[in-house]
Amino acid sequence: MDLRSLVPGAAGLAGVAADALVLVVAGSEAQQTLEPPLAALLAESVKAGDFEFKPGRTLYVHRPSGLKVPRLVLAAATDASPKAFKTAVAAALGALKSLGVRHAAVAFAAAAKEEGAAVLDDRHAEALAMAVADATYIYRHTKPSAPEGAKLQKVSLVCDKAAANALKKGLARGQAIAEGVTLARECANRPGNHCTPTFLAEQAQALGAQFGFKVEVLGRKEVEKLGMGAFIAVAQGSEEPLRFIVLRYEGAARGSAPLVLVGKGITFDSGGISIKPAGEMDEMKFDMSGAASVLGTFRALGELSPKVNVVGLIAACENLPSGRANKPGDVLRSMSGQTIEVLNTDAEGRLVLCDALTYAERFKPAAVVDIATLTGACVIALGGQRSGLFSPDEELAGRLLQAGEAALDPAWRMPMDDEYDEALKSNFADVANVGPRGGGAITAAMFLKRFTKAFRWAHLDIAGTAWKGGAAKGATGRPVPLLTHFVLSHAR
Repeated sequence: MDLRSLVPGAAGLAGVAADALVLVVAGSEAQQTLEPPLAALLAESVKAGDFEFKPGRTLYVHRPSGLKVPRLVLAAATDASPKAFKTAVAAALGALKSLGVRHAAVAFAAAAKEEGAAVLDDRHAEALAMAVADATYIYRHTKPSAPEGAKLQKVSLVCDKAAANALKKGLARGQAIAEGVTLARECANRPGNHCTPTFLAEQAQALGAQFGFKVEVLGRKEVEKLGMGAFIAVAQGSEEPLRFIVLRYEGAARGSAPLVLVGKGITFDSGGISIKPAGEMDEMKFDMSGAASVLGTFRALGELSPKVNVVGLIAACENLPSGRANKPGDVLRSMSGQTIEVLNTDAEGRLVLCDALTYAERFKPAAVVDIATLTGACVIALGGQRSGLFSPDEELAGRLLQAGEAALDPAWRMPMDDEYDEALKSNFADVANVGPRGGGAITAAMFLKRFTKAFRWAHLDIAGTAWKGGAAKGATGRPVPLLTHFVLSHAR
């Protein structure tokens, strides 16, 4: 997709040359900022009841009078924020989807809060890039009958000359993040017989070859030597070999402490011996979305080249029942030396993550963030809007929350009171792998916390945000935008 800023000529929007003009309008006051042909058309549309200033509302006009473009889409935004702008653009692109539009120009009409203030900034440009990528994404790897890609090939963001440079930077950042989101979606959307632990390792190696990352892939023997007993126990019920993947992006000085991103890579989760109900079990191919988000973030970093060091760790395996699978009541020894009583084999994500978190210590990290589709309890608590954020570190939690807001990929901080840890007591091991049903997302985070004493740590539970079900079933690529903004906030 060709994304660029476009400075209109003397004729303004009326003279813009494209297959379609998308005009995002933020409130009735924005009408005063428009040129006469567009202002008149907008006023007539509102008066006739064809257009309202409500989110998601669009109006398609063919051969609009006084404009050079053959197609016009009016799209309503609730305000001038990047979030509202992105929502409006997405709705407008949906209205154009079935048409023969190859080049769309996007303009924004909003009353500036201060005289002379720019309506558009780099955040709007990034939001545009993300909206375009989402609107044009089609999964086809295992669906040859899927329609061809969107006809849309080029999108221009109409702006003043003074804002052009800032918008170019925003478009570049947005396009890089969008590439990462697309990679994450492609990995997560593939079925479990295609996206195996070995496939994830191959994706990491391909990124390494493309961008010069250092990539190391460990197999069963290397993991056994490290003493990752919890990770091995989850993997041992499957015929697919486990893979422990290490990626290193070195954008800063060698002595600069890295950020470490740890992704849960369960490429299919049946629940193991504690098998899940059959309904919607197919969606457990998405249980590697944490791993996919790490790969997607590294894809974005390869494009952006920020001055920061980042390590990605992915613990990848399947969780299946068999004669070799771990059982409820088994006691495992983790890499940290702590023993774990398995009360439910479907609480496997925390078992692979705890060993990966212990492995992270060797990098003497500035901070560690793990990302996992960890609990259904988090879906009940937050739905599909915000990812669950858990951290005992105020500054780290604040930075992640801020990154999520900037990326339009929000999280919500959840409690981690010491009292929740009581639920994980065991008579037969140092800790149980599950507590009672109540507060399940919190007790899962408390379990992971036991393996993070050596560094600053945060946990993102993305069980509600990593994919959508129903008619729109598919991976979202979240939280690649949040993670990328978080990493960029540490760049020097």
